Amino acid sequence: MSELRERVYNLLDDLQRERDELQVKIHLAKLEASDEWQEVEEKLQKLRSKAKSVGDATAESSKEIGAAAKLLGDEIRDGFKRVAKRL
Repeated sequence: MSELRERVYNLLDDLQRERDELQVKIHLAKLEASDEWQEVEEKLQKLRSKAKSVGDATAESSKEIGAAAKLLGDEIRDGFKRVAKRL
């Protein structure tokens, strides 16, 4: 009976250790996702600002703003994907 009891306690110790390690990883993933989310939010705000200036720009400037907006949009989309992977 003592051997069985020891195996059960060893199993419990192993499971507790794995649980603790996973809990730390989850916490770190949340922090990373939060940081990534903040960056994406800032980029999204920049894109909104650029969208407002498109109407006031000349044809030449509109092309440049449009190209920059597309790049920024792609960065935002990639950021969303990175956040989603962490969830």
